[in-house]
Amino acid sequence: MEKIFTVEMAARAVNGELVNCTGCTEKKIGSVSTDTRTIKEDAVFVALKGDSNDGHKYVKMAVEKGAVCCIVQRGEDVPEGLPCIVTEDTAQALLDLAGAYRRRFDIPVVAVTGSVGKTSTRGMIASVLSQKYKTLATEGNFNNGIGVPHTVFRMNFEHEIAVLEMGMNHFGELAAITAAAAPDTAVITNVGEAHIENLGSREGILKAKLEILQGLTHGGTVILCGDNDLLWSVNGTIDFETVYCGINNSRCDLIAENVKVSSDGTDFSFKYEDRRYEAHISVPGVHHVYNALIAILVGTKYNVPMNDILAGIREFVPDGMRQAAVRIGDFTVIKDCYNANPTSMRSGLEVLSLYETEGRRVACLGDMMELGTISESAHTGVGELVPGYKVDCLITVGERARLIAEGAEKAGMDPCRIYSFKSNEELCEKLSDILVKGDVILLKASRSMRLEQVADYMEKNPI
Repeated sequence: MEKIFTVEMAARAVNGELVNCTGCTEKKIGSVSTDTRTIKEDAVFVALKGDSNDGHKYVKMAVEKGAVCCIVQRGEDVPEGLPCIVTEDTAQALLDLAGAYRRRFDIPVVAVTGSVGKTSTRGMIASVLSQKYKTLATEGNFNNGIGVPHTVFRMNFEHEIAVLEMGMNHFGELAAITAAAAPDTAVITNVGEAHIENLGSREGILKAKLEILQGLTHGGTVILCGDNDLLWSVNGTIDFETVYCGINNSRCDLIAENVKVSSDGTDFSFKYEDRRYEAHISVPGVHHVYNALIAILVGTKYNVPMNDILAGIREFVPDGMRQAAVRIGDFTVIKDCYNANPTSMRSGLEVLSLYETEGRRVACLGDMMELGTISESAHTGVGELVPGYKVDCLITVGERARLIAEGAEKAGMDPCRIYSFKSNEELCEKLSDILVKGDVILLKASRSMRLEQVADYMEKNPI
């Protein structure tokens, strides 16, 4: 974080009241923290109230560790005499401070959201833009009302462009985040079933995703997937330049053709400004073609040469637990354990089906969360898809995932090739009895299932 804010300036940015700050109003702020474990001597500590923890309990500790002041919520119990900025809502204050800081930098910001694929799309866009610009990009899962501000605070005067991933699970969240980020390009990858429990319907999810436009700067651009039915339904209704990409919708502005997927990656061609180009993605899956098309549109908007755009797409590697294939002993494990919904489950099964293997294709699928009233039908529906993706063995983990097993058996899969377990621990005890040398194993479930523990067990306990 650049030291461009004083304590007094921070108070104005969050519409806060300075208390016990005599002598520190002109001190420069070098970092913003919401966790006392990261406090530095020039930090401002923001006391956030969460479901299981309250940052106001740690205000004194933050000052003792060197924080120049703390941002606290009016009416909360904090020790007397500490330098504080008192606000009505510390969560909003964090966003307001990030917004004020972001506006000190005259650089473009690309905001990315969507039910599925936003992290991979963000990564591919950043890979493309980094071919030409010093690029700031979201790291890990820092995509909510706390994570986005922390990414913004990493911005410095060397950066020439930023790519910010934005997630949400309730109405109003994305509007608040995008207001702080002030993007000039907004990307929505798709509208699926993720968080339908909180948002009521896919139409509700669309409404929540479109909140990203509320922070879009004048003259901004919106990039949407034209193969998604709900995103296509808003064609012509958005008061910004709107550009569509797709594979199946011939009316899109950018269309992928000749898509070829193998375990070695994905190839496709496209036409841009009367020239035809060939693109290669190093990971398999048709869903990555959509990510690449979006990255191409972003790259061309910011004048990245096409050869550099294609290089950025080739160099893209998925983050951490998102379809990362690793070799563990005699097995190939596809770790896709960060999140799951019916759409991403289909994508994972597609990738698994492409692997050539000396053993079998094993789908280890866990519970999908936040699906509300469609949870039962969604899990059963995923199971019914399994036999069509060349899956030789199905393993389910969790109470909801038992419905995946039932759906697969209903669709004709041999029940002798289906195993169901209540927990990761129960599965791990039986792994050596189930797996066969040379198997390719897909681990796919919602984050709370922590299905990566199965891969961790395999590394520590060779089979």
